[in-house]
Amino acid sequence: MTLNQVKVVRPESCGWLEKNLSIQEMDYLWRCVDNRKESIKNTLAGNIHESNKIIDENDWFWKNTLNPLTHVYANEFGNLGENIPVNQFHSYFLQSFWVNYQKQGEFNPPHNHNGVYSFVIWMKIPTRHFEQNRLSFALNSNTHKVSSFEFQYEDIIGEQRYFTYEMNPEIEGTMLFFPSRLMHQVFPFYNCGEDRISISGNISLNTKEVMEKV
Repeated sequence: MTLNQVKVVRPESCGWLEKNLSIQEMDYLWRCVDNRKESIKNTLAGNIHESNKIIDENDWFWKNTLNPLTHVYANEFGNLGENIPVNQFHSYFLQSFWVNYQKQGEFNPPHNHNGVYSFVIWMKIPTRHFEQNRLSFALNSNTHKVSSFEFQYEDIIGEQRYFTYEMNPEIEGTMLFFPSRLMHQVFPFYNCGEDRISISGNISLNTKEVMEKV
C-alpha cells in the first residue's frame, strides 16, 4: 500500500485558547481581587474555602482581553454563540467574574459552566506538581494528577479523554479560554499552608441588545 492510496480524515473539533497575560493585565486583576465583593460560594460547584465576586471596573478586562479572545476563538473554531437558539443577533458580555481561594485538601469536582465561553486564570500557585506527586499515596500511581487542573471530553468513538495542566508557580498569569460546556475539574493539593488563587468567569449573549448581522 502506498501513501497516495490513503486519505487521512480529521473531523472538526473545538478546542480552547491559552494566553499568557501581560504585567498590566495581572496588575489590574490583582486590584480586582483586592476589591473583591460578597461571597458567591453557594452558587458554584467548588468544594473550596472561598469564592468572591469581583468587578471589572469600566469593563477594562472585557474590552482589552476577553472580547478580543471571543474573536480569536471564532476565527479558530467558529463562533459558538451562533449555536444558541435565539432568533436575533446579540453581542457578548461578561456575565460573571469571581476569585477562588483553594486551601490544601480542597477540590473542584467535575463540572461545567453557564454561558457560551468561560475562562480560568491562575494568579498564585504555591506548589509544584513534581513535589505533590511524590507524596506517599501518589508516588506509585500511574496517573499523577495531585494538584492538577484537567479538561474532560469525549473523542469521536465516545472514549473519555483528558488534558491535564500541571500546577507550578511558572503557570501563574496563564489564562485558559474555553467553551462553557467543557467539563473540567481541579484536584486537591497537600502539605502547603498557602492558598491557591485563581480567577474565573463566564461570557454569555447579551439578549438585551440586538445587533445587525455583519
